[in-house]
Amino acid sequence: MSANEISQAKVDTLYERLKKEAESSGYHLNPDVDFTKDLMKGLLINEGRYGYRACPCRLAAGNRQDDLDIICPCYYRDADVTEYGACYCALYVSGEIVRGEKAIHPIPERRPPPAKRNKPASQAGISSGPSGLSRPVWRCRVCGYLCARDEPPEVCPICKATKDRFERFI
Repeated sequence: MSANEISQAKVDTLYERLKKEAESSGYHLNPDVDFTKDLMKGLLINEGRYGYRACPCRLAAGNRQDDLDIICPCYYRDADVTEYGACYCALYVSGEIVRGEKAIHPIPERRPPPAKRNKPASQAGISSGPSGLSRPVWRCRVCGYLCARDEPPEVCPICKATKDRFERFI
């Protein structure tokens, strides 16, 4: 799908939905609305190409499993916003940036090389914690939300990531 095939109405609808979701979850979209809507257009183009909204500022492989970490919101969003005030593409920003107290600067890429991407917590060196629980614990790889249930939720209640972006934590 090309940029010319994305209607302004689709961009505006996605913008309003993501803005509402972000604000209800304690996040902020970039206050530069034109810039943010350009990013929305990139997300929609990638959704048309790949079937998912890969970050428009990174090169997607076109395989959902290989790109899980860069489906918006990406796995790196929270760390980038905490450390730099904005995520890699600057779609999500800190309150300091929204209030004009801090400027957005280029964010270094923290995405690991392909061989180290999308590994389960146990292979990534994350402690699995206590054992002996009656149910498995699932971790959202986007925001870190944990839940103890037989299967991960269809959608993360915190960041709205889909079920396939959860990993068994314990």
